Amino acid sequence: MNRATVSRICADLPGATLDHPWDERHDAWKIGGRIFALVGALDQGVTVKCPDVETAALLIETGRAVRAPYMHRSWVLLPFVPPTPEEELRHRIGVSYKLIRGSLPRKLRDAL
Repeated sequence: MNRATVSRICADLPGATLDHPWDERHDAWKIGGRIFALVGALDQGVTVKCPDVETAALLIETGRAVRAPYMHRSWVLLPFVPPTPEEELRHRIGVSYKLIRGSLPRKLRDAL
């Protein structure tokens, strides 16, 4: 798993756009202008949103994720090393995408 894998998965999601809000080393995948997946400059993994703090804590406790730096506790970093299986990566990115898309105003959601 790497930045290219994350980009391929995210690009397949309806309405997803790639942005570089800080610089070209940061890939911020967005829906409706809001981030749902982020690969930072250090290329350590992909940061995604979980449904709640408890889910994030469970992923961290089981070693499948680490605390996402600079983000709320409901966000986790899925590491590139050791690699997160692609099936789980797809699932976690998909959950994050749905959570962010679902939180958008209805007009914006319907326009996507």
